[in-house]
Amino acid sequence: MIQYPKYLDKIFNKLENSGARCLIIGGFIRDYYLNVSSKEKYKDIDIEIYNIASFEKLEELLKEFGNVNSFGKSFGVCKLRTKNLDIDFTLPRVDSKISFGHTGFDIQIDLDLDYATAMRRRDFTINAIGYEVQSKKIIDPFHGLQDLNNKILRAVDLDKFSDDPLRVLRAIVFCARFDLTIDTKLFKLSKKMVAQNVLSELPKERIFEEMKKLLLKSSKPSMGLELLKELDALKLFPELDALQRDDWEEILQTVDAIAKQHISNENTKIALMLAGVCYKLNSIETTNFITKLTNEKKLLYKVLSLTQTHLIMQTTASELFKLATKVVIKDFIALRRAIDKNKNDTHSLFYDAMELKAKNLKIFEKKAVPLLMGRDILACGIPMSKEFSTILRIAYEAQMDEQFSSHEEAILWLKNYLVI
Repeated sequence: MIQYPKYLDKIFNKLENSGARCLIIGGFIRDYYLNVSSKEKYKDIDIEIYNIASFEKLEELLKEFGNVNSFGKSFGVCKLRTKNLDIDFTLPRVDSKISFGHTGFDIQIDLDLDYATAMRRRDFTINAIGYEVQSKKIIDPFHGLQDLNNKILRAVDLDKFSDDPLRVLRAIVFCARFDLTIDTKLFKLSKKMVAQNVLSELPKERIFEEMKKLLLKSSKPSMGLELLKELDALKLFPELDALQRDDWEEILQTVDAIAKQHISNENTKIALMLAGVCYKLNSIETTNFITKLTNEKKLLYKVLSLTQTHLIMQTTASELFKLATKVVIKDFIALRRAIDKNKNDTHSLFYDAMELKAKNLKIFEKKAVPLLMGRDILACGIPMSKEFSTILRIAYEAQMDEQFSSHEEAILWLKNYLVI
């Protein structure tokens, strides 16, 4: 018996009393058998509804339970937001390829479809497993459970799989996330699709979404990156494709080491992961790679700062203060630990000392707060002018060089500077 949020029984009871047949499908069932954490598993739930006369009838039945969004009506999808759950209710449908790209499909809702026929639209057998709520039975027409047990990723329908180029990237991500081996036929088809340059049909936003899943959700993201290379899909990123094998191997080791670190902030983790991928590249190559994925300027800046900042040789206060103006030291050390993971203990001890001193200086997660402010200059009788920014810059540099370490000392420094 599949465990799901009990609140859903209220919805299921109402639908079943109206003659509907409800099946929980897709990722929720897959993740249940993979023992994925509840927090991740309960985020999105897909439910396929049979024996409902129309989409409008489904909307009417659901509206008492929360906010119903029928934006996906043309795709046979009704979204319900309730009790912190995002639920997609779908009606049986057939998808037909009509144009290029990931969205080039004609969607036809067919209320008379049986489950197996309706599930042929899905990508992988492990995503086509259904749980019939009323009978409490698993419906598995394509042997997805067997593939899960054998840790094999197979397509439901190879002909339909080739209709959607995004599925190649999804296959790569699934293999890395769930430690699966790609089926031989699926591997050959994916490689053929890559050779036909179908990935160029995808907008970079969709590519980035899959790359984020690969880098953020995999315990061993190197599996996905290596599969990208084996499928020749790395030609999407010529900067990486041109790397020597030794450099590529070091990158794979680095991203796996970052994946093992406890990094709770998703924005920080993706920046570190991308820095791990890019640290063998120069600034131009890094910029080209990141901008192929996203237009996020802050992310690009953070990756560049992490990869292009040189490691300091001494952990003096002055050096650390200056380092903190270039990078977040906490993130910089996390990256350097991953890069040097397989080196001797001397590196680890060096990073331990750097971390401890940065924490004592209160600059581990942010740069030093300036001790001298504009109001201090005004208090000395100096009128506001363009020179203020110059004085404050020089004062901050003096602070980093440890010429003063308190506000009182900063005022004395300022008075001496103004006399000079």
